Amino acid sequence: MQLKKKLLLLEDDAHIRKMIRQCLPDQEWEIAEVVTVAEAIAVAAAFEPDLVIMDLGLPDGDGKKFLRSFRVGSNVTVMVLTARGQEQEKVFALDAGADDYLTKPFSVVELQARIRAHLRRSAAASQQAPNHYQFGDIDVDLQARRVSRGGQLLHLTPKEFDLLSLLLVNAGKVVTQRRMMVEIWGPAFLDQTHYLRIYMGHLRHKLEQDPARPRFILTETGVGYRLEL
Repeated sequence: MQLKKKLLLLEDDAHIRKMIRQCLPDQEWEIAEVVTVAEAIAVAAAFEPDLVIMDLGLPDGDGKKFLRSFRVGSNVTVMVLTARGQEQEKVFALDAGADDYLTKPFSVVELQARIRAHLRRSAAASQQAPNHYQFGDIDVDLQARRVSRGGQLLHLTPKEFDLLSLLLVNAGKVVTQRRMMVEIWGPAFLDQTHYLRIYMGHLRHKLEQDPARPRFILTETGVGYRLEL
């Protein structure tokens, strides 16, 4: 008998909890519902979830407090629920360790699709060699710092390769502009985001069939970038 996957649901809105509960089959999922940061911290360690879906505005404080605590001991996927227009909150949550976000109101179909995608990536990550990636006709060897397209070696500058590496090891997750600037250029360049736009444009021209309509390197407006394998 296949074990059920476990979802830790941190949300104080009963309507949203019900909607999420109803879209996940009982025979496949065990769901622990909590409504406060304190409850989530207490339940998480013993429950050992396979996925966390959480709101940020909670009765006893900011959900990012739980997120930082949870990230100390777990790499499990965390999806954050945010209200429309809270771009800065999305950035803060992603920088604190979230993997993805859904903007309220969201559709059940989108939620289900995102959950399936994260589960597929988690399964693939446990099997694939961590230094080798393939997507489309692109082949990347992180250890050798080698990238080829259709069998032809590509020339990437050191910064372009570092950006691609950061996106690859976080495939399917949104990487914030702030994180990219700090990790690739350093904290002193935080305000120089035009560098990032230029280099991401170069990467798209080298890796995408149609750079104007990218399939792999996607922009999350006002937040950052995401690589879809």
